[in-house]
Amino acid sequence: MLAYRHAFHAGNHADVLKHLVLTLVLRHMNLKDKGYRVVDTHAGAGGYSLQGEYANKRHEFEDGVGRLWGRDDLPAPVADYLALVRQFNDGAQLRQYPGSPAFAHLLQRPQDEMRLFELHPTDHKILASYLGDQAQVSVAMSDGFAALKKQLPPPTRRGVLLIDPPYELKSDYAKVLAAVREALALFADGTIVVWLPQLQLLESTQLPQRLKASAAPAKKGWLLARLTVARADARGFGMLGSSVLVINPPHTLQPALKDTLPWLAEVLDQTGGQASSALEAGS
Repeated sequence: MLAYRHAFHAGNHADVLKHLVLTLVLRHMNLKDKGYRVVDTHAGAGGYSLQGEYANKRHEFEDGVGRLWGRDDLPAPVADYLALVRQFNDGAQLRQYPGSPAFAHLLQRPQDEMRLFELHPTDHKILASYLGDQAQVSVAMSDGFAALKKQLPPPTRRGVLLIDPPYELKSDYAKVLAAVREALALFADGTIVVWLPQLQLLESTQLPQRLKASAAPAKKGWLLARLTVARADARGFGMLGSSVLVINPPHTLQPALKDTLPWLAEVLDQTGGQASSALEAGS
């Protein structure tokens, strides 16, 4: 896990989906004055250069946020997400991509809290330099899964838990499932956002169904958004797309994604017309 660096993948199609959904969730949380806590179990560095060595080794952002940059036909949810990316860049040029903590910080109000966890020492150092001194924000170089008992439920009984490990180890799949079960036991009405890679692996295929079953204690059900926009390589490796499962989703989320997901599938398609999207809801 400590070998993983998100800088290679920052701004790709999976980040677009994850951060679009996160933005919609946090915008809804901001509709009420009462404060809330964001807990990010795998916070990363907080922001990533798109002009550096890592991002330019694979150029994944070019088929993600790069395809949206400069378009004038963006659906409203995508336009809002992209406005935050522009705000992070402080200008018209796409030079950096914000990580999940940056999106949360851009939407944070004085009464809201952020609890950020990152084990990689280099990414933690960058994150701490960026957000460590900000009001109502704590940055810890520790296991975000192990911290759930201390973070949930928040004192205000309003919170968003973001779970998005790299899934480079097969054990990550079991840990995600256990974390969701623990979080719901601690805070049954909390909103949980789980990012899932779409890979040709048994664990990747099974996890969405297992998470849906584990969401049974949730008071407001679940919503699963999926984008499939790429092909595996000749050996069957590579990320075909990704999904985001939101447990106890805001009632505004499904309508916002209904028309946005098909649009994104078309724009981010790397398959020559075979891209697809899906939106499922359950209780």
